[in-house]
Amino acid sequence: MSLHPRRRHGRIQWLTVAWLTLAWVLLWGDLSVGNVLAGALLGLVVTVVFPLPAIASGMTLHPLGFVRLVAHFARDLVVASVQVSVQAFRRRPPVSAVIGVRLRSSSDLYLTLTAELCSLVPGSIVVEAHRLTSTLYLHVLDVDTAGGVEAARRSVLDQEERVLRALASPAQLAAAGLSARPARAAAPGVIA
Repeated sequence: MSLHPRRRHGRIQWLTVAWLTLAWVLLWGDLSVGNVLAGALLGLVVTVVFPLPAIASGMTLHPLGFVRLVAHFARDLVVASVQVSVQAFRRRPPVSAVIGVRLRSSSDLYLTLTAELCSLVPGSIVVEAHRLTSTLYLHVLDVDTAGGVEAARRSVLDQEERVLRALASPAQLAAAGLSARPARAAAPGVIA
């Protein structure tokens, strides 16, 4: 008797089988009945022999937060690409740093998403992610362009907040110390 819940209940991961079948067909470059059946059979064998653990994410997709996440990421991508391009033509070497940023959420999923989004922006790369402390260590190419070490840290925390506001449940937001609604910035000259 197996203690693994997927093996014990005999559940098959059909979505994973479908993705593996699609990957098989794309790798072979031939959409035929035999190729699809071979991919499905191989996908079935892989998911039965190597089942993936269940992910209890508790995620809730917030459409407006997701749009904000994607739009801000696209903006970061363009701005950072220009900054890195300019840096390539400068004569002075960049002042680089490795910074540690302790994230608010203890979820592995949100840690991974934040790390991936930070790594995809040119000029920074995650060199280590420490799961137990929810800490990301990033190499920042030019901290002067980034506004200093604290600005680079703030940028990572802002990215995590956008990820949480796009995907986290209200309980996960509260656990991360964030309110259910984002705080609105006060107008200049107005005391909040």
